[in-house]
Amino acid sequence: MVHVLSGRTLLRPTDPERSRVFYGGQLGLSVYREFGTGPERGTVYFLGGGFLEVSGRSETPPSPAVALWMQVEDVGSAHDELRAKGVDIVRPPVKEPWGLIEMWIADPDGTRIVLVQIPADHPLRHRPGI
Repeated sequence: MVHVLSGRTLLRPTDPERSRVFYGGQLGLSVYREFGTGPERGTVYFLGGGFLEVSGRSETPPSPAVALWMQVEDVGSAHDELRAKGVDIVRPPVKEPWGLIEMWIADPDGTRIVLVQIPADHPLRHRPGI
C-alpha cells in the first residue's frame, strides 16, 4: 500500500503568466509556494485539502477530459465575485438533481472548473443515523 502524504494537480498551461493571473488574481487562490525563476516558474496554490501547481509550459491546451472540482462555501457569492472580475461563466449556479449547487467556469486554456456548494441538508454533510 502506498502511503500518500499529500497530493496536487499539475497544470502545464500554454501561457503560464496568464494562468497565474487567473488562478491567483481572478480566482483568488492563496499561494502555497513558488519555485524557479522567469516566466515558466512554478506556483503552487492551496486548493482546500490539496494543491494546484501551475508550472512549465505546454504547446497545446489540456485534454477536455481534465476538470477541476472546487468546493466553495457560497456559489452564488462566488458567481457574483468572479463575474465582476471578468471571469467567463460557462454556466451559472444550478441546483443539480443530486442536490449539489454547481457553477461552471473555465481557465484561460479551457480547463473546466466546477465550483460546488454542498447544502447543509445534503448527505455529503452528514450521515443519517450516526
